[in-house]
Amino acid sequence: MDLLEVNDICKTYGSGETAVHALKHVSFSVPRGEFVAVVGESGSGKSTLFNMIGALDTPTSGRIRIDGRDIFEMEDEKLTIFRRRNIGFVFQSFNLIPELSVEQNISFPVLLDYKKPDQTYVEELLSVLSLQDRRNHLPRQLSGGQQQRAAIGRALITRPMLILADEPTGNLDSQNSSEVISLMKTASRRYQQTILMITHNRSIASAADRVLQVSDGILTDLGGYAG
Repeated sequence: MDLLEVNDICKTYGSGETAVHALKHVSFSVPRGEFVAVVGESGSGKSTLFNMIGALDTPTSGRIRIDGRDIFEMEDEKLTIFRRRNIGFVFQSFNLIPELSVEQNISFPVLLDYKKPDQTYVEELLSVLSLQDRRNHLPRQLSGGQQQRAAIGRALITRPMLILADEPTGNLDSQNSSEVISLMKTASRRYQQTILMITHNRSIASAADRVLQVSDGILTDLGGYAG
């Protein structure tokens, strides 16, 4: 069964002669455990697609199902809870809370849900992320690569069905970029995570199982090779 189903999504901003058609009848599906990259130039519509799948914006038409559930048929409160429990986000700018330590940042989404973090799992993530000796450090005391690894840990802590990564290597040098992508592939395999990664970098995208391209709001499946 496909975890993610995107069916005929359209997104139009404005109306009449000034209308901008950001997405044009986009359809694709992603099986559980697949690591998919979405490539495209700035303004191509890939970030709009990211926002639709993450339920951060609503489409003009079409449907998106995650684990068989139409996310736009949910009431706002239920959608917020569903997103928090089932979708992990990784952003280019890390978005760590500056006053919290690495361990606290990783555990934060669980605390938001009024639950107690599984300490065994926290320890496992710190080990996988090579952050054991940085667990008590604040974000400003970390390198860019370490901050992004902490952000990935935060995305993994709720064991979400889907991880959405928006230009996760955009602020990193080549070595840290390679390490972050390798870590995401490890997470995909080790935890059976389904990952959708937005990137403009075709070299980075080539590490994914499959590559989708968005150009002028139209999506094309490039298969397993970025070209």
